[in-house]
Amino acid sequence: MNRPLVVPAADIALAVLGIALAALCWNLGVQNTDFPATGDVPAYTGTRYVGPWLFLAALLVAGAGTAVIDAVTRIVRPSRQA
Repeated sequence: MNRPLVVPAADIALAVLGIALAALCWNLGVQNTDFPATGDVPAYTGTRYVGPWLFLAALLVAGAGTAVIDAVTRIVRPSRQA
């Protein structure tokens, strides 16, 4: 097993998983509610933003970005052992 390539591959896999989980958290953090028309008030859609889900999504994106930066650094920078 070639260790210098395994760690960046794991970082990229972790980044992809983090982005997928961030998308899921973002969808849970934005909740739309449809209100029907009543009397003189027209129908409208209200949007509620749930802070903890949106914060977790932002945290996961930041972690995925850090993992990508680490992977690129490990691939581009020559190994000091060589």
